[in-house]
Amino acid sequence: MAARLKGNAVVGQSGGPTAAINSSLAGVIQEALAHPEIEHVYGMLGAIKGLLDGRLVDLGRETPSVVEGLRRTPSSALGSGRHRLGQNDYDRLAAVLKAHDIRFFFYIGGNDSADTTMQVSRLAAEVGHEMTVIGVPKTVDNDLVETDHCPGYGSAARYTALAMMEAGLDSEAIASYPVKIIEVMGRHAGWLAAAGALARREERDAPHLVYVPERPIDLDRLCEDVAALARRQGRVVISLAEGARGPDGKYLSDSSAAQLDAFGHRQMAGAGDALAALVEARTGIRARCDRPGTLQRASMALASRTDLAEAYEVGRAAVRAATDGLSGYMVTLVRESSSPYVCTTGLARVEDVANREKHLPAEHVNEAGNYPTEAFLEYARPLIGDPLPEFVRLAKIPV
Repeated sequence: MAARLKGNAVVGQSGGPTAAINSSLAGVIQEALAHPEIEHVYGMLGAIKGLLDGRLVDLGRETPSVVEGLRRTPSSALGSGRHRLGQNDYDRLAAVLKAHDIRFFFYIGGNDSADTTMQVSRLAAEVGHEMTVIGVPKTVDNDLVETDHCPGYGSAARYTALAMMEAGLDSEAIASYPVKIIEVMGRHAGWLAAAGALARREERDAPHLVYVPERPIDLDRLCEDVAALARRQGRVVISLAEGARGPDGKYLSDSSAAQLDAFGHRQMAGAGDALAALVEARTGIRARCDRPGTLQRASMALASRTDLAEAYEVGRAAVRAATDGLSGYMVTLVRESSSPYVCTTGLARVEDVANREKHLPAEHVNEAGNYPTEAFLEYARPLIGDPLPEFVRLAKIPV
């Protein structure tokens, strides 16, 4: 744009809440309030649907301590949603944007949110409403393209790794169910299930097997591996993505009754239970599934400090891009070095991000398809922040 805009800003949060999404919100608010061309900073309650319904709040009237406190508060402070914009929404959206003199639009979220951001950007251009539109990345699935990783992932990955460490010690203490399957989030991408491997420091540590959606599971080999591990060490802990697939490419949780969300995505659950039943039937070894569910995505107690800091910075970077006159972009994270870890922000066209998914590359999964490689561990280790705790085992020296 030739001239810099002046007017109001609006920000929304969409999709699954995380430990870090409010940190991005704080970054947007604080940076926006520092720019005189932004007169008011509004928040949409309940994502884009809230904007359509005119449910806006004045974030500039929040106390500075509350806004700063968002950086250590989990979930989505503005509320979230999964409404998909349709043609019937466009007139109403244009009217709301004009009525509130919205000139800066920020949307924090994942894949579906990128689609919404793209549509808003196109709509503004079509109706001649001058406005900058910037997406702010967020997803524990870590499956946004054009960015090294996604805010929210590092904290969920840390949670997953610690869950594996603790589940492993629990199984060592009492193996009522010698096979324990931890089902973690990941519909099409296995970034989070793979993060469980960060827990393992020696061979007996959990997880002993890891399965991701990118590699169909050889169920015969899986049962052989489980039986061999159970004979050797008495217990087996498996990190399993909810979107894991069998050799036929179908979800382990496949069911004609599966529900779809507004964007047509399957509501995943049941892969762990299905695998536990199969293992028991084929090996005769008792198996159970534990499922952290939504706990894994928004745990502040186990959040990654690196993740929270980066989430804050992408929020600030979004405002800087908008006030510089850029529109139709999503902020990205650009890794400059893994050791020492150095990461900066960049920008990608939102149309290059929307409706695409980033999967684990082939080199991040071993040839057998049952464990992440060192290449993945080197990628993920810096993202979980502080080193994981050191748990000990007794030497158990006989009397």
